[in-house]
Amino acid sequence: MPLSYEEIFQENEKWVAEKTKTDPQFFERLALNQTPDYLFIGCSDSRADPDEITGLGLGDIFVHRNIANIVNPIDLNVASVIQYAIENLKVKHIIVCGHYGCGGIKAAMEEKGIGKNSPWLQIIKDIYRIHKKELERIKDEQKRYDRLAELNVIEQVENVMEMDCVEQLKGTKEYPGIHGWIFNMRTGRIIDLEVGTAQRSKKPKKSLVQRIFSLFRKK
Repeated sequence: MPLSYEEIFQENEKWVAEKTKTDPQFFERLALNQTPDYLFIGCSDSRADPDEITGLGLGDIFVHRNIANIVNPIDLNVASVIQYAIENLKVKHIIVCGHYGCGGIKAAMEEKGIGKNSPWLQIIKDIYRIHKKELERIKDEQKRYDRLAELNVIEQVENVMEMDCVEQLKGTKEYPGIHGWIFNMRTGRIIDLEVGTAQRSKKPKKSLVQRIFSLFRKK
């Protein structure tokens, strides 16, 4: 069963005692600085905790989470996180991680509840329209949601790569590896979608805005 509010503080005291027993200087070092190698951009879903699924510890991973792991180019929050991570923390990798069973993905596809009129989820609706033919060929509803979750990660990876603060590092040793993952909570495994810096096609990929514009031109 989940801990009660009061029990959280009791567990915190136990955790502190255990840490200091094995390493008396642990918190002194922790307070000095952070030097994470990874920036993790994930979903706010309570079942997709980055520390838990990766095995990384305190100070190893810089984290930004929001509904459906969206990297919206006009979102100052995520833009500031990315800029700080690469310019100040000098992270070596940026990971965009979605997950199967994402409520934001489902809401955007079904256009119910928050998905009906949510400006935040509009970018996922646009991704759905771009890939509508592929998605509608998938008759199994769960697999169709899973595929949209994957397509969303792929698109958000592209958005990361197109950010000015990231692009200006191209050709330098500080240019980070950029990756797209899916967390399969049905198995507990992380799936590398093999997109981003290592797998990017030599042919430039059109941005989402360009592809949406091309749809209107065809009509």
